[in-house]
Amino acid sequence: MPEGDLITESLRLGVGLIVVGPEGPLAEGIVDQAKAAGIPAFGPTQAAVQLEASKGFAKDFMARHNIPTASYGRFSDKQSALQALVGPCVVKADGLAAGKGVLICTSKDEAVGAVEHIFGGAFGEAGAEVVIEELLDGPEVSVLALCDGERFLTLPPAQDHKRRFEGDKGPNTGGMGAYAPVEVPEGLIDSVGNLVIAPTLQGMAQEGAPFSGVLYVGLMLTKDGPKVLEFNCRFGDPECQPIMCLIDEDILPLLLGCANGNLRKEPVSIKNGAACCVVMASGGYPGNVVKGFKIDGLDNHKDDVVVFQAGTKRVHDHIVSDGGRVLGVTALSRDIKEARNLAYSHIETIKFEGASWRNDIAWRALKGD
Repeated sequence: MPEGDLITESLRLGVGLIVVGPEGPLAEGIVDQAKAAGIPAFGPTQAAVQLEASKGFAKDFMARHNIPTASYGRFSDKQSALQALVGPCVVKADGLAAGKGVLICTSKDEAVGAVEHIFGGAFGEAGAEVVIEELLDGPEVSVLALCDGERFLTLPPAQDHKRRFEGDKGPNTGGMGAYAPVEVPEGLIDSVGNLVIAPTLQGMAQEGAPFSGVLYVGLMLTKDGPKVLEFNCRFGDPECQPIMCLIDEDILPLLLGCANGNLRKEPVSIKNGAACCVVMASGGYPGNVVKGFKIDGLDNHKDDVVVFQAGTKRVHDHIVSDGGRVLGVTALSRDIKEARNLAYSHIETIKFEGASWRNDIAWRALKGD
């Protein structure tokens, strides 16, 4: 539904809160339109969503406000980008590329190929400019914070699995699975709040674009401390799924508090235990995928398992695959080992042609077992 029609329909229905999920409508200004119509909306304005919509903007913003991140350069033409390459690095399309615009390069040759790929039109307008970053080393952690423009509340730290294949091999994807909470060094969440989230909110307010909604901070835990890999301005898939399963209260009042600028001070109530999400993808993902296959087993309900539908659609009386990442099978249990095992056992009950998934989600949490 076009954004204008969505606002009109929301007014007709008397909608009291719009929660925006995808980055596209955020970048197109759906929150601005909702607010102009007098409808509370959870998500950043078009000006604030630049933190995700432009990687160059985000890097420059972090530099201005002394937020720890990798060293970088911005390039609007292929030749200058190629001249800047010296070895291992990360090459990013500046704009929104459905989670596929980040290319990790372990050699100069790979980096040259990445620059050629992006400037060759692989990501359309999103690749009109590239950001080349220092390649950081360490475990990745995602910290999400509910924000109302001034205040914020953090949610349990999660860890995504971006690479397509086991052992973190293959191309980057939108995420093949995630788990939460992640065991992190003592004091890390407070440190991220003080060094990253608080100065981001303060900086955006100072620059005339107060940030409300959810700020997703992708971090690398380096030997020099946590450094920001990226900002997202939405919950993020698949980290959102295990985090939602861990929240032990009605989240709507929190979202409304963010939208109205009066987020409470008390921490979010979180369940004991852990949650694990495993993504079931179409064959060929993240490349060309074949869609339209009937999905069997969605009615196989199991306690403490939620099957989030992402790339699906209804055709007559059944559900079919309709995207690269089709389902997020998410289980909650007393610890990450049991949650992971529960998720994988449930996957075996769901069938569609070409279905594939990684078999090592949460491997870092279990590598000592």
